[in-house]
Amino acid sequence: MFYKYCTFVLVISSLLLAEEIGLEYEGIPVKTMDAAGKNVYTVVKREIPEACKKIPINNIMLWTGNYAHPNVPEVCKSTFVHTVGGHIYPMYLDTDITTYGELEVLAFVKQMQTDDSLMLIDVCKKEFYHYRTIPGAVNMPFNHFKDPTNYVFEFEQHMKDLGVSVNDENDSLDFTHAKTITLFCNGPWCSLSVTAILALLDIGYPPEKIKWYRGGLQEWLAAGMTSTRK
Repeated sequence: MFYKYCTFVLVISSLLLAEEIGLEYEGIPVKTMDAAGKNVYTVVKREIPEACKKIPINNIMLWTGNYAHPNVPEVCKSTFVHTVGGHIYPMYLDTDITTYGELEVLAFVKQMQTDDSLMLIDVCKKEFYHYRTIPGAVNMPFNHFKDPTNYVFEFEQHMKDLGVSVNDENDSLDFTHAKTITLFCNGPWCSLSVTAILALLDIGYPPEKIKWYRGGLQEWLAAGMTSTRK
């Protein structure tokens, strides 16, 4: 019976994984708002140029020089700054916090379109957020969580947006209806999402309602995923 159960779970897991993998090319329509306050629909998907799908990549082509051989078409190349940031962070920040990869984020964004209890959060400061982010993400800068005494209005607004009730009489927080959130910043070396998550844990945010996209925007772009800047 145990083996039959395991087989059943494996089949279900395989089907769910196949569904998630399919999302990367099918795309998800995401409603966002532009600077003029108008609703804009963006299809979030993996964007691989046709020229990149037809070339036979080998080790020499992939890893020569600046990570790309001259024979690799320019459209297939991306350059990222990877020597910034003071630390590389562990895969898991807390036993109850799930670490996400690109497919999990994509599935989260898809579910978010019809589920108001989910929220994707870019914790970078607003100049980074407005320059480029993941479509559908809202901006809640990390320092608003880290230093709420100096950002009282912003902190209280974030709590309201997250479904957290604030009792003004005793400054207590009620997380009964807190949203399930996925946080990210600029890359796996970026400390901002870690800082924000630790600050949220410190005020009592339920860890099981926190998801962490460790790879951040750098890994998102490296995977060829849609961003708000073309």
